[in-house]
Amino acid sequence: MARFEGVYVAIVTPFTNDYEVDYKRLAELCDWLIQEGVDGLVPSGSLGEYATMTGEERAKVIQTVIAAAKGRVPVVVGSAAPSTRQAVEWVQFSKDAGAAGVMALPPINYKPLENEVFAHYEALNTVGLPIIAYNNPHDYKIDLTPDILARLAKFENIVAVKEFSGDVRRMQDILAQTDLEVMVGVDDLVMEGGLIGATGWISGVPNALPKEGVELFRLARAGKLGEAQALYRRLLPLFHYDASPQLVQSIKYMMELANFPVGPTRPPRLPLTEEYYAGIKKAFDYAVGAASGR
Repeated sequence: MARFEGVYVAIVTPFTNDYEVDYKRLAELCDWLIQEGVDGLVPSGSLGEYATMTGEERAKVIQTVIAAAKGRVPVVVGSAAPSTRQAVEWVQFSKDAGAAGVMALPPINYKPLENEVFAHYEALNTVGLPIIAYNNPHDYKIDLTPDILARLAKFENIVAVKEFSGDVRRMQDILAQTDLEVMVGVDDLVMEGGLIGATGWISGVPNALPKEGVELFRLARAGKLGEAQALYRRLLPLFHYDASPQLVQSIKYMMELANFPVGPTRPPRLPLTEEYYAGIKKAFDYAVGAASGR
C-alpha cells in the first residue's frame, strides 16, 4: 500500500480583508475538507502562499492544520525555503509538530548543479521524516528527471514524487524507472495519472470541490474510464486554471463560488480582471450545472 495514497489537498491559506492570516477559517477549511472525504492535507505550499508569510505565521499555519486534522488524515507540509539549512529546519519543525511527511522542492533560488540537488535532499533526508520530492520545472530552474529521481530514491526517506511537469509520459517513466510513489501534481492530468498508476494526487481545485475530486481520482484508479471521463470533462475547464501562474487567485475565487470564501491573496498577487473571473465562473457553473442536470 502506498504511504501517501489518495487525494491530498494543497490547501490555500485564508486571509482577512486586511491580509492577516485567518487561523479560525483555516481550521474550518481543514475540517470541511476532511468531512468531504479528502485523504490528506498539504499546508505551506505555493498555493498556500508560504512565501508571503513570516516565519511565525508559517509555523502557526502548520500547527493549526495539524491540530485541526486531529489525526483523521495525514498532514504533509511544504518545506520550501531559500537555503538548505532553512528547509531542514522546516522539515524538523514539521516532524516535531506531528506531520506525516513533507513536500520538498529542490533548491529554488537559481539553477542548481546536480550535486547541489543531491546534497540538498541528503540534508533533508537526515531529519527522518518521509519526503515527497516536488518536481516543478515550470516555476523553478531544475527538472527532476526520472534518472535523477532514481538516484534520489536511494535516500531512505524519499518515498514519493509530486510530478508537475505536465507530461503524462513522465509519470510512466518514473513508475518504470524508480520505486517511488507518483503523485499527480497538476490537476488537468489527474485522470490520466490515476489510470496509469499514480497512487496519489496533490490537488488544487478540490479546495473548492473536494467531493468531486475524490470521486474522480477513485474512478480513475479503479479503471472506470467511462465514469471517470464524464466527470473529468465537467471539471477539466476548471482544472486548467491550476496549471496557470494565477492559480492562487483562481482557486480562491472558486472557493467563493462554492460558498466557502477564504479572503484575498496577499500581494504581490493582486485581484484578476473581471474577464478572467468571468471565465472561471463559466467553468465553475458548467461543472456544477452539468452535475445537477441544469
